[in-house]
Amino acid sequence: MSAFVLSQIMIGFAVFFDLISFQFKDKTKIIKCFVCAVTLIGIHFALLEQWTAAGLMALGAIRYTTSLYTSSKKMAGLFSFFTLIITYMTFAGLTSLVSCAAALFQNVAAFSKHDKQLRQFMIAGTSLWLTHNILIGSPSAVVLEALFLASNLIGYYRYYIKTPSTAANPI
Repeated sequence: MSAFVLSQIMIGFAVFFDLISFQFKDKTKIIKCFVCAVTLIGIHFALLEQWTAAGLMALGAIRYTTSLYTSSKKMAGLFSFFTLIITYMTFAGLTSLVSCAAALFQNVAAFSKHDKQLRQFMIAGTSLWLTHNILIGSPSAVVLEALFLASNLIGYYRYYIKTPSTAANPI
């Protein structure tokens, strides 16, 4: 089995965690799903030799785990610093810049105190990862980010746009 095919299979597993993540209201449950998903996505990028993205996903797993215990803006800053270092050390052009920008938005999202702000910053970060995945030619990763974005928007609608009296109960 080729590395490309295996990478696409890793994304298939990550889709599950991404799709269910934003259907929770509880930030802790959302973040735990992120940890699982970014670990699988990181393996996907490593198999495709996309080293900036792979490094940023590994850092993302640590970032999300850390964010379960703190919403410190200093930690967000520290992870942003490491994001820039990883990008510098693995720089490979436009795709590195796009993945760096995506990760910076997700740093802010992870250390947001409330799920509403987390969702808003994740919309921006996910849009950039979607662009990145189009640029690297990973069809399953494009589908993953599109589904992740859709799941986030559906969850956002359910909890913050739909009238409170008709909103679904949190999962």
